[in-house]
Amino acid sequence: MSFLKNEQFNLRPTVNKSITHKPRILLLYGSLRVTSFSRLTAEEAGRILEIMGAEVKFFNPKGLPLFDNNDSVEHPKVVELRKLVQWSEGQVWSSPEIHGNMSGVMKTQIDWIPLSLGAVRPTQGKTLAVMQVTGGSQSFNAINNMRILGRWMRMLTIPNQSSVAKAYNEFSESGIMKDSAYRNRLVDVMEELMRFTYLTRDQSELLLDRYSERSESQPKLVAV
Repeated sequence: MSFLKNEQFNLRPTVNKSITHKPRILLLYGSLRVTSFSRLTAEEAGRILEIMGAEVKFFNPKGLPLFDNNDSVEHPKVVELRKLVQWSEGQVWSSPEIHGNMSGVMKTQIDWIPLSLGAVRPTQGKTLAVMQVTGGSQSFNAINNMRILGRWMRMLTIPNQSSVAKAYNEFSESGIMKDSAYRNRLVDVMEELMRFTYLTRDQSELLLDRYSERSESQPKLVAV
């Protein structure tokens, strides 16, 4: 990890400088296990993002109820998750692959994120990076399906992605990711996420503006 601290990450573009605070990145992970490699991968991504200049927050999914069509909307974990989503300007989703897909823990978190909260759209126009870990050979099933969800949530899912095969071999006993091609790819993904976040967060009004909503607010013309 120390080699990154000596790197110079000049990721901020020379235009669109109106927003000066650190990029706000929320990290979600899809496992409740004590030794959760999706969580360890998310934590490694968080350390990398902080070195690159981001403000990072995590959501712990333990205690989050199953999605029940908003009957539990006042549950403290649901409230916490939705506040973090609104706070964020970009997100990282990290899931284990289970039965060829993302985990139920990961999907439950996404199910609790609404497309709109009153006049606020918590996810639209925000950046997203997707990652997965597997216990066997490398696969892309979970990240492919998370991409579908990101598109459905109207997020800007970056092109790059991370899939860590045999994740149990990739971390030290202290939970730090070992130097490897997998970790280098993780750095690449976080670097791209930062760049996309810098490029788009200043343009939120443009990205959220819709013809259909503008037309609904215009007075209707009545034929005489």
